[in-house]
Amino acid sequence: MSTSELAVSSSLGANEAAPTLLEAPPRPLGLRDQVVLWWNLGVTLTIPVAAAFVLQPFPGLPPLSLGAAVTAITVGAVLGSIVLGWAAVPGAETGAPAMVLLRGLLGRRGSWVPTALNVAQCVGWAAVEILIIGNGAARIFPSAPRVAFLVAAGVAATALAVRPLGFIRELRKYAVWLVLAASAYLFFQVLRRGIVPPPGGAWAQFWPAVDLVVALPISWAPLAADFARHSRTPRKAFGGAAVGFGLAAIAYFLLGVFAVTAIPGAAKDPIGALLSVQVGVVAVAVLVLDELDEAFANLYSTALSAQNVRPSVDRRTAVIAVGVVATLLALALDVTQYESFLFLIGSVFVPLFAVLLVDYFVLGRRRGWDVGPDAPGRPLMAVPWILGFVAYQLLNPGTVPGWSDAWRAVQDALGFTPPLWASASIGSFLVAGAATLVVGPLDRRRAAARATA
Repeated sequence: MSTSELAVSSSLGANEAAPTLLEAPPRPLGLRDQVVLWWNLGVTLTIPVAAAFVLQPFPGLPPLSLGAAVTAITVGAVLGSIVLGWAAVPGAETGAPAMVLLRGLLGRRGSWVPTALNVAQCVGWAAVEILIIGNGAARIFPSAPRVAFLVAAGVAATALAVRPLGFIRELRKYAVWLVLAASAYLFFQVLRRGIVPPPGGAWAQFWPAVDLVVALPISWAPLAADFARHSRTPRKAFGGAAVGFGLAAIAYFLLGVFAVTAIPGAAKDPIGALLSVQVGVVAVAVLVLDELDEAFANLYSTALSAQNVRPSVDRRTAVIAVGVVATLLALALDVTQYESFLFLIGSVFVPLFAVLLVDYFVLGRRRGWDVGPDAPGRPLMAVPWILGFVAYQLLNPGTVPGWSDAWRAVQDALGFTPPLWASASIGSFLVAGAATLVVGPLDRRRAAARATA
């Protein structure tokens, strides 16, 4: 290590993330650190907003019964969080961030395609989170200018992303207790109102509800290794992600469902419903502040994604630049339209990580997983990825104008109507995984023939 690199390491501290990919990652994070991190990432005000859709994914059909909704939440959160935990393990084993891990699957240059998509989705979600914080704060303090809250949220999230590991340790010491207290208080206030089961509730929409829930933890899979590379062991990385996020997802989906059934008008304005409970403004203020960790995580992962293309980029400089862009986007964002594009990008990563996990764990490629700068291309491995993506779009074309219409036309041409029980996330994951079992051995034989040629 050069004198300048030693100076940088000293200024950051031995237990802070290195500025570039040229240095080995420190591994100070234990199980509790990671459970708390992923619990806080799973605690978000977007989940209670989605709870009404869990109860009734498709208007015009009978809503889920309360028992069906609770079961769907549990099944979806458990399945999605297990996948999230699996996605964390390769990062802990190799020390590589998520987009660098994809070099072993697609080659170095092949990994640049999902890297570009991940940068787009991380910047977008950081902007959405900054917007959520600004809007939430403006509802709590309506006399203050909303722009000031947006700028403050962007500055705070950027500052946290500059020293990510220090922030994670501070979460364990302080923030988690405030969030737990606020969560427990909101549950108490909602439950004391009395839960009224939806009239005519049934199980017909069970799997679409599962799909809504399972998509949330899987959406974090492209970021899992960015933090797991700092884990002391792979087992702690898996446990931290699976347990921490799973518990938070179950808790907050349940909170949203209970609020919808207990508080009039909560289905249309769940945040307003939570604000309406006694001293609810204080609890919601804590949760609004907790949204900073989602913005921080997306900013940090954007910087690491950029390093997959240029490893010498200082992540701190990248974080500051991305933080400015995300804040400007939040100031000008039409969140309804923009989120549709973000969900479309997210659908790319569900089958991609199915291919990665099957190739890495099931087909045994983990022992020779190449994350180096000369990682060779593996074009055959794009085939199961594409098949899984097509399966996702056929099952759920989304709501992006033009794109969704085109896939509905494909459905009509094929005479295909997605069955009500079909899950786009689970379906695309299974299609991509099954295709990998076929294509993976062919790719291995191709690589062996090339090596002996």
